[in-house]
Amino acid sequence: MNLELRHLRVVCAIAETGSVTKAASMLGLAQPALTAQLQRIERALGGPLFDRDRRGARPTALGELVLDRARVLLPAMKGLQDEAARLAGAADPLTRYRFGGVNSPILGRLVHRLAAERPDVRISTYASWSVDELAQLVAGGRLDFALTGVCGDAAPSAEFGLSWREVAVDPIFVLLPQTHRMAGRDEVRLVDLRHEQWVAAPGEGCFGDCFAAACARAGFTPRKLYEADVRGCLDLVDAGEAVGLCQATFRPVAGLVTRRLAGTPLRWRLLLGWHPDAPAARVAETVLETAVAAYTDALAPHPDYLAWLLGRPDFGAQVAAAGGVRTA
Repeated sequence: MNLELRHLRVVCAIAETGSVTKAASMLGLAQPALTAQLQRIERALGGPLFDRDRRGARPTALGELVLDRARVLLPAMKGLQDEAARLAGAADPLTRYRFGGVNSPILGRLVHRLAAERPDVRISTYASWSVDELAQLVAGGRLDFALTGVCGDAAPSAEFGLSWREVAVDPIFVLLPQTHRMAGRDEVRLVDLRHEQWVAAPGEGCFGDCFAAACARAGFTPRKLYEADVRGCLDLVDAGEAVGLCQATFRPVAGLVTRRLAGTPLRWRLLLGWHPDAPAARVAETVLETAVAAYTDALAPHPDYLAWLLGRPDFGAQVAAAGGVRTA
């Protein structure tokens, strides 16, 4: 048997999990099948790669040697595949725009504007709750752009080598049922919501460290947190079971209201990312300008927020004085 990259991935998975059973689960294989594969790999290499007992699997000296080589070869091969995918498309004009989005409030408007401006270009979208997944797909040449957001001053991982630029910065709003006792206020103090239960969609970064820190500064720990898709979040808020955080440009929904949080304790930065060596980099500035225009379109149904933005240059569309958009 000739040793292949997939065999090295098996060895790395077993070492990483410390168990053939756990490695099989991670790789989506049946445990007996993975055991048989490990045995074939060990025969090809001339000895056992792991000492296995009830406590798990630990690399032998031969196993450590194979792991050392695998940890160099696998990333190198992944980098080669990604660079080849980008180079393969570099000589061709960009005839398609492939967008990935994480709960973005402007993706639809961005696609609409691009389709009107470039009817000759094919546009596709891909949804994910994971910023890292989208960044990996862009780095690997399977998406052209990622449109996502981060909380506060956070930045996406630099691991994938993408260029990130700010499209807009918004304060986080709270989503309330129209019958809520605070629904009539222009803005709501976070501390006044200390007895509420909360709901969030997966991947919303403001329900991580930023939200917990904001609540701590306000002097309380948030109560129960539900997790649901966007439709489920709306249903829970509408039923009066929870309140939620939302973006300032959240589309109005009958029976629900959005209100600013006093003092803007949370900010949401909308970002556009692409790989600097990919064909998409040639049109990135144009797409960025279109994204800013799409964001401006999204403000139209929110006249109160639009008025609030006047005189607050740190919020809203982040067009830089030099004609670009600020780097994340």
